[in-house]
Amino acid sequence: MSRQDPGSSIWFSLAIDGESLGYFNGCEGLSTQVEVEQRQEGGNNGFVWQLPTRVTFSNIRLTRPLTPDTAKVAKWISSVQTGVKRPTAQISALRADGSLVARWGLIDVLPVSWQGPSLDPGNLSVATEVLEIAHHGFTD
Repeated sequence: MSRQDPGSSIWFSLAIDGESLGYFNGCEGLSTQVEVEQRQEGGNNGFVWQLPTRVTFSNIRLTRPLTPDTAKVAKWISSVQTGVKRPTAQISALRADGSLVARWGLIDVLPVSWQGPSLDPGNLSVATEVLEIAHHGFTD
């Protein structure tokens, strides 16, 4: 049995309803927040009840250098103009050798923002894109 190095480079793949939109080298915003309502119970001085009320999910930002898969992202975003369909998505964290580290399923995904590269001939940095997506929660 070989041990995998947890500090190795991680890549992220994004699939929308099973169709790959390619690989990303940055992913942030995989988080959730549970709002809590406090209720005091008469005669109980030991604690205050913490009752869950609403669950919110932050937007997820995926970044990568510009690739031919950028056209797939543009096609998905332009499909929103003809009617909002909220598909499922899957983000997979992969090691450099392609082995799976973790996977997150997302419900009711919607592209909310895309930022393309700055095309400046005086700037020698890598042309990157940023895709931001909203969702209604995690699934298996």
